[in-house]
Amino acid sequence: MSDLTMTPITIWFLNGPNANLYGLDANKTYGKDSFPVLQSRCEAQATALEVELRFLQSNHEGQLVDWIQEARGVADGIIINAAGLTYSSIPILDALMAFPGKIIETHMSNIWKREAFRHHSYISKVADGVIAGLGGDGYELAIEAVSRLVRKSRQEV
Repeated sequence: MSDLTMTPITIWFLNGPNANLYGLDANKTYGKDSFPVLQSRCEAQATALEVELRFLQSNHEGQLVDWIQEARGVADGIIINAAGLTYSSIPILDALMAFPGKIIETHMSNIWKREAFRHHSYISKVADGVIAGLGGDGYELAIEAVSRLVRKSRQEV
């Protein structure tokens, strides 16, 4: 096994505006799990997969852009739920275009079953894959997906 395949995988999981309110929605659009519960679930999944995870949330577009830029050269992959910024943020798209690792776009709800404006994602243009509509399970699956993509790419080197 090469040194590259033995190097720990590092994933940054970025959450956008209002994700910190998950579990508080009376309509349960985003499921019943609170944001701290989702974070705990993701951290447990990362531990099980032997992945280093940085789990972050901001209501500010610029902060998300800063984190994407910081992830360059540090993270092997980014999972991003940009929430409402998915449909409007060219700066997030530009930052992701400059990120050399794997990218998974994720959404708690199925964005294609919702309002028409949610059917267009700028992030999908650069994402290696999209997971939507599976709630917290989708968050855990996104960690597994990035882990697999990174491991496969390391084997190809």
